[in-house]
Amino acid sequence: MSYDSTLRTAMTLVFVAAFVGACGNSQPSASTSPSSSPTAAPSATPMPTLAPTPTAPPQVAIAPIADFRTTATSIDQAGVAAIVAGKSSAFKKIEVFDADADAILAALGTSRTAAGASLVVAKTADAVSTDVDAGTGVLGFVRASQVGPSVRAIDWGDQSIFGEDRVKSLADWKLLAVLPETSADLAFDPSTEWTAAAAGDVNLDRGVYNVIHNQGKGADYPFDGGSVSITGHTCCSSFGWQLPKVKRLSSAPLVRNMMSDADISMVNLEGPAPVKSSYHTSGLTFTFNQAYLSGLKNAGIDVVSLANNHIGNAGRQGMRETMTALTKEGIAYAGLGTNDAAARQPAIFTIQGVKVAFLAYDSIAPSYWAGPSLTGSAQLTSDKTLTDIRSAKAAGAQVVIVYPHWGTEYHTTPTSAERTWAHRMIDAGADMIIGNHVHYVAAMEVYKGKPIWYALGNFVFDQNWSEQTEEGLVLELTFNGGSLVQAWMHPILDLSNCQPNLLDASSGKVVLNQLYTASAKLPTWK
Repeated sequence: MSYDSTLRTAMTLVFVAAFVGACGNSQPSASTSPSSSPTAAPSATPMPTLAPTPTAPPQVAIAPIADFRTTATSIDQAGVAAIVAGKSSAFKKIEVFDADADAILAALGTSRTAAGASLVVAKTADAVSTDVDAGTGVLGFVRASQVGPSVRAIDWGDQSIFGEDRVKSLADWKLLAVLPETSADLAFDPSTEWTAAAAGDVNLDRGVYNVIHNQGKGADYPFDGGSVSITGHTCCSSFGWQLPKVKRLSSAPLVRNMMSDADISMVNLEGPAPVKSSYHTSGLTFTFNQAYLSGLKNAGIDVVSLANNHIGNAGRQGMRETMTALTKEGIAYAGLGTNDAAARQPAIFTIQGVKVAFLAYDSIAPSYWAGPSLTGSAQLTSDKTLTDIRSAKAAGAQVVIVYPHWGTEYHTTPTSAERTWAHRMIDAGADMIIGNHVHYVAAMEVYKGKPIWYALGNFVFDQNWSEQTEEGLVLELTFNGGSLVQAWMHPILDLSNCQPNLLDASSGKVVLNQLYTASAKLPTWK
């Protein structure tokens, strides 16, 4: 019987007894003489002593974390057992914070004794992340509220607690430990997280137009990529370089889903979409058919950078017509305007109550830059750029993302000028720099805790003459309020001259290793 039903039963008995007694004494019998001796008062029925309802100990969400560059995507209890047994190919040891160790290990189905030499016990939770970040094959387990972007939170079984496919409630998360809750644990809630997807250069002319229009594949086709694996190489491209041979693993629209499922998705649109466009079979002049902008919209792309060295390929009138066409399509833009002040205005979004500002700038084509009364792109190399960032922050933007067009084509290492401007923008208040133009995946850097991707490479493009120009990255970024908590880099490979597909973990190493090699002398998340 429950606490509530016991109490109700006891109260009912007391009430009935009192009621019956009152009714029996209300009318004394005529044959009964009143007694002159005192009558003892009936004793009160004692109330039952009620034991307090026991409170269940709190269950705190635990997340597995690996180093930022890991290709491992998930772990489960069988995987933990393999690490303990020394049979895991992905991880050598498990690491936990001392004060939380016993509860976390119990949730993993092991203990300090059973884990033995495979267990590392750290003095603080931060030390776990630091050791994992060192990239020595350590798999950490920390409270989900303690996860930051310097490590990669991998799945527990088939569940994610970050990213676009995350559980929508902590009630759905299966890796829990009996631990005292902290204010951070109470504040952590996957339902209040939000995500951004960011990709590189998009060209809708030349080979892409040939596939969309001449081959009849349609505007949505470039964004319908699934997943592939590189199985070898073949020789040779028109430049004499080897090209990857691939095997398709999934035809599901995984790239489209990644872009459309994010709360905000962004790319660099590498050219204009004038009212009258022309199809170019080759060369370095691009113009896009306005009808094919629907492909971006249908793929969930919310905002594009127009600050690049091809935006003027249809003249100033083409620039204005591009802005009109994007507005009609419902796609926001930044980096282009009818004058300098307009070109430097951010695109503003509010996501989960967080104000996000998107800014874009070009450093490559000064002949296309805007003037006081001249339509054009926003110039990167100007102190106005820093003023724009400060103004966005002052206006309440909690997250400022900058898309610069910069660098040297087909080079993975940033110039000193790029690094100087990246640092200056972060000093001014930018939270993230995502560059493009070089058509390769380039280095990344972390400056004052803020990430800088110098170039993501191609996204939808027809540069099919080298492996590097066929490859790129899509960023999947998870925020909690205004704070970045996870940054996942997804390698992609363009097929059919235009369609990015996700690379499997093994094949994607070549893309990530290119980034890490280029980043070797820069501060990175390992």
